[in-house]
Amino acid sequence: MLRKFGSLLAQQVGQQARFTAASRTFSSTKALHKDPATQEAEASPPKNILVEKDKNITLIGINRPQQRNAIDSLTASQLCDAFANFEADDTSPVAVLYGVGGSFCSGFDILEISTDEKEEISVDILMRPEGSVGPTRRQIKKPVVCGINGYCIANGLELALMCDLRVMEESAVLGFFNRRFGVPMLDAGTIRLPAMIGLSRALDLILTGRPVGSQEAHDIGLVNRIVPTGTALGNALELATCLAKFPQRALIHDRNSVYSSTFETSTFHQAVQNEVMFTSREIIEDMQNGIKWFNQTFKPDTTHSWLKRDRSMADWDDEEVAEAAAQKEKLKQEQEAALAEAEKQKQAEKAQKKSKKAEESAAESVDSKDPKDKPNEK
Repeated sequence: MLRKFGSLLAQQVGQQARFTAASRTFSSTKALHKDPATQEAEASPPKNILVEKDKNITLIGINRPQQRNAIDSLTASQLCDAFANFEADDTSPVAVLYGVGGSFCSGFDILEISTDEKEEISVDILMRPEGSVGPTRRQIKKPVVCGINGYCIANGLELALMCDLRVMEESAVLGFFNRRFGVPMLDAGTIRLPAMIGLSRALDLILTGRPVGSQEAHDIGLVNRIVPTGTALGNALELATCLAKFPQRALIHDRNSVYSSTFETSTFHQAVQNEVMFTSREIIEDMQNGIKWFNQTFKPDTTHSWLKRDRSMADWDDEEVAEAAAQKEKLKQEQEAALAEAEKQKQAEKAQKKSKKAEESAAESVDSKDPKDKPNEK
């Protein structure tokens, strides 16, 4: 009896094992026959950083609009790669950093560190060599223009400070909102901000964590341009195009000298020495070519003409901008001419009324004279 029961149990276990093995085989075979496009989509990481080129300008976009472009580890890594590729691209002299959707960047993604391994992940964020939200702990080798829209807060503001120039929409908001959560500044903001706006103002923004509007940000030197809402990227691209038009060796030389004198030198004499040492043979050649061009373009009898050109940088740097500026200037001149004509007509009417009033006054004075005083008519 026991032998029979054992034999039945062994047969049942064997059948179950064969069914399980068959199921696993079927499951693994099904996985092998997945659509290649589906497999590639599952294997490739999401494109949290968008990179494209507009002519010779590299556009780098933070693409996590559902999280207000908060940056997690993957996004930070992709952003570092994007800037490294930009620096290695000799055909692109300037980059534009912007945020996709309604905000520029709301700092690093706090939800990523709200796990059971919070202490370990926090240490990982602190120990990233280039920065917690991108390459903020080093100096980018070429100019970067930042287009700020919506919220630019916490480490996102530190990311904006990494850029050379900042274009801010009038409705955007800046601020170190991480102050209220006890999160320290990790991306060189405590180094760059005092150099930009001064110690006292930097302490105000860092210690209070208060919001800063566009007008105040511009007044204290935190941003360089204020533009209408929805135009940050376009205006940042226009500014980058202006920078790209200049001879780049001299531009990079002056840029490096500015950063060196601000962050790397302790005395004026040392800063002057660095300024001279940064001058290469190629920069001297570019300077000589520029002087030759100037002498050929502006003759001795017309050298004063370039001083009188009342045109902004963008007017002559971009053909489309130049055409728009010319139309705007023409409209302005027409309006001024119309105002001048209206003023002239107004003065003429005023003079005519005055003359008429004087004539009427003279006539009244004649009529009011006594008839006895009139000469006798013969």
